[in-house]
Amino acid sequence: RKWIMKFYVTRHGEAVWNVDNKICGRTDVELTEKGYAQAEELAERVKDYHIDLIISSPLQRAFETARTVANRYRIPLQIDERLIEQNYGIYEGKDRQDEGFLANTRQFAYRYPEGGESMMQMAYRVYGFIEDVKKNYPGKNVLVVCHGGVCRVIRSYFTDMTNDEFFHYYNCLLYTSDAADDRIS
Repeated sequence: RKWIMKFYVTRHGEAVWNVDNKICGRTDVELTEKGYAQAEELAERVKDYHIDLIISSPLQRAFETARTVANRYRIPLQIDERLIEQNYGIYEGKDRQDEGFLANTRQFAYRYPEGGESMMQMAYRVYGFIEDVKKNYPGKNVLVVCHGGVCRVIRSYFTDMTNDEFFHYYNCLLYTSDAADDRIS
């Protein structure tokens, strides 16, 4: 029998380093006042979506966004480490217009120096997350709250897109993907 599950995917609300235009991967920075307001607006937008489960990155900017929705509707909230943002290594905390960073952002196999990871490494862990959610929550409506890079990778799992489309994602933008599977139950 065929089942459909819905993936609702959003990036966290505005964080302090977003305002400061800093590269923010795994650094655990808090939401701004505007970020909390965006989380409240997100909760209002999803009120009729019948979400069964929320899964969030452990970083506070994503978790606080997820918790706002979960608390309002008493939806179970889980943390998954695979939803953490890409590790940008030496570029963490630098200006988003840093020439070295910009030169490497479109190099999907490039592993950022000093402990960073490549886009391909991140995609590997995020695709594994998606496969596990599809297997473990068939027919459910799942809201995933994570980070811009992770949102783009999730979207690439479900949708073909150009490089330019891949690189544009905004705070608390919500998109939906259907995940179908053929199963006998």
